Amino acid sequence: MSADSHSGAHGIDPISEAHTYAALVAEEQERIETSARTAEMLAVSAAVAEAPVADAPPLGTILAPAAMAETARMPAIIADSVPGSTSFAGTPAVADLALIDPMVLDPATATPVAASPGAWNRIWREILSGVQTLVSAAVYATLIVTFGVQVARVDGLSMAPTLEDHDRLIVNKLVYEIGEPLPGDIVMLYYPLNPEKMFVKRVIAREGDTVRIVDGRVYVNDVPLHDDYVPAEFRSHDDWGPQVIQQGYYFVMGDHRNNSSDSRHWGPVPKKYIVGKVKVRWWPLQDARIF
Repeated sequence: MSADSHSGAHGIDPISEAHTYAALVAEEQERIETSARTAEMLAVSAAVAEAPVADAPPLGTILAPAAMAETARMPAIIADSVPGSTSFAGTPAVADLALIDPMVLDPATATPVAASPGAWNRIWREILSGVQTLVSAAVYATLIVTFGVQVARVDGLSMAPTLEDHDRLIVNKLVYEIGEPLPGDIVMLYYPLNPEKMFVKRVIAREGDTVRIVDGRVYVNDVPLHDDYVPAEFRSHDDWGPQVIQQGYYFVMGDHRNNSSDSRHWGPVPKKYIVGKVKVRWWPLQDARIF
């Protein structure tokens, strides 16, 4: 009895010994598997770090299922990693790899590369060149509109049927800087009674000419005007003149004679009020023509 008691207090129970041995074996196996999974993750991380950035596939396609499972079991390692930190004996952490912008990596070393001063200088030169081009275009456009040509729109029917309401015109403003308006020219001019308005009319006579209108027929220096461009239904039946056009002035009329406010009503126009010669009707396209 005392021997049994001594054996029960200090001896080895065969069942307990078997359980202990099995636990030790399971623990050692778990440790080996954990080491293997850790080594696999280290190898994959190193491969990703050494591979060219442009060709690197997504991380999830590289990690083996066992490594992915191990990654899911270690949230603290990933969550605590910040750009530039390392884990597992100095290799880049998984979060580090995910946070690196591939556009600023050197493909050979997978490290961030700063833009060189020469690249910034080249960028600034290109920007300045673009700005200079835009400024030059604006200056040229301003000069052309101011001294060369102008786009205008017809409002009204006083020049019908030659020009219709809302026709778009191109006016040559330079031509009368080097020359004189001629009878038959279609011109854009400032309205003498209100120079803030602009009219489009046809030159009928110039300085020194004598103009006379009898029952709607126009005579210049007693010669009937050849105005076949005026349809019969657009002619007027009024009388005007005779009058000699003074120096530096021009007599103008609309082609729609019975629906036009012109020199018959407000007198001849000074040359300085004549802006330019209508050269092109570009809209509507089907009616485009050169005058």
